[in-house]
Amino acid sequence: MVNYLEKYGYYPKTSEIDGAIANISANVDGFMTEDVLKACFSMLDLTSLKTDDTDASIAALVEKVNSFRADYPEWPYPASVCVYPNFASTVRDTRKGDFHITVVSACFPSSQSFLDVKLLECAKTVEDGADEVDIVLALNSFLAGDYEKASEEIRAVRKCIDEVAAKQGRKVHLKVILETGLLVSAENIANASFLAMEAGADFIKTSTGKVEVNATPMAAFVMCQCIAKFYEKTGKKIGFKPAGGISSAKDAICYYLIVSAALGKEWLNKDLFRFGVSRVANSILSVAQQKTIAYF
Repeated sequence: MVNYLEKYGYYPKTSEIDGAIANISANVDGFMTEDVLKACFSMLDLTSLKTDDTDASIAALVEKVNSFRADYPEWPYPASVCVYPNFASTVRDTRKGDFHITVVSACFPSSQSFLDVKLLECAKTVEDGADEVDIVLALNSFLAGDYEKASEEIRAVRKCIDEVAAKQGRKVHLKVILETGLLVSAENIANASFLAMEAGADFIKTSTGKVEVNATPMAAFVMCQCIAKFYEKTGKKIGFKPAGGISSAKDAICYYLIVSAALGKEWLNKDLFRFGVSRVANSILSVAQQKTIAYF
């Protein structure tokens, strides 16, 4: 089993991380400006992952995004609309604005199935227009200590989506969800972060939003420090996406400041930083406009 902490020379110092988070939390209000709120909005993966989603409800959400710039001309589009695999074509056929199609795939949210089933689903989502594919780390392998099998799955998905996208003359981003609430320890989170990046992830993401503990500032800080170490070692910039439990503008700015502190301002753009959210868009608009807005 690979010792990623030793390989990258990174050992999480939780007391230092807790201190940095406490400092950030104490200063969030000072960054609640329109410019920062707009920046956060531009990095949203506006998400609908409900059991009762329908083609009609997803199309209605996309139409809202389509019309957003007409209603708020000084604001950017969100980065993407994130849906279940069977709705990729719905977003593709409804989309008119400059935003991506993000799809959760590979038997999300548990990743508990056969690899060939996961690959078939991923291939279909790219065929149907997905620009970004979010998959879940195979925790059944990772937590059993079989890092190689967990890594092989990510590499197989990477190869699959690249081949399908190449036939369409385009590239597709791969985000790997670590499900940090189930990894629990900072060491597990760090090992999973390095494993996913080495296996081909363009982004590493905290959570599915479907377990009891989702994104936390501690997990975010550890993941960002791992991204920094990976960049230092390889020269590759990997993106970061917190998701699950982010419901307010204040939450979003907290993660924005974590990324700024751990990775620097060059990561503060939609190519390297995303939020997975279903509720925070309205909160950001409401804070910026100083009135209650329920646009999405």
